[in-house]
Amino acid sequence: MTPTITLLRGDITEQDTDVIVNAANSSLLGGGGVDGAIHRRGGPEILAACRELRASRYQDGLPTGQAVATTAGRLKARWVVHTVGPVWSATEDRSELLASCYRESLREADALGARTVAFPAISTGVYRWPIDDGARIAVETVRGADTAVEEVRFVLFDDLAYAAFARWTD
Repeated sequence: MTPTITLLRGDITEQDTDVIVNAANSSLLGGGGVDGAIHRRGGPEILAACRELRASRYQDGLPTGQAVATTAGRLKARWVVHTVGPVWSATEDRSELLASCYRESLREADALGARTVAFPAISTGVYRWPIDDGARIAVETVRGADTAVEEVRFVLFDDLAYAAFARWTD
């Protein structure tokens, strides 16, 4: 089943969904952008869960393109799925790693029994992925995913990102 795709402009930390996807760094210990906002708004419970993951399964950090779930702490969502997007490169095609972030996040959501998932535009901020290409990969990957998730929301921070995603969903 292909999930319904919804575009929203706004703050992903305000989403009342089963899962919010965090564009995390490999340390899982918080950072800037979406990652920092989710950790700040979600509270210490998320950081504590991430520290447990680092002490056990991910001692070297979460690999790029992979995903793992934690509590959502004080967020409206039930869970946060953390995924590490690739840094964009002009000399190396890392598109499959970016697509993997979306696929693996949906796989984690399925394992949790989630029906609604909110994604940011992974890797299009400080990791410099061009927004149009990032939007294309995100939408094509979600449309092609084998998932029980019913609704995917792309929660986009600004008008430029919203317009880029709208071009691929119209």
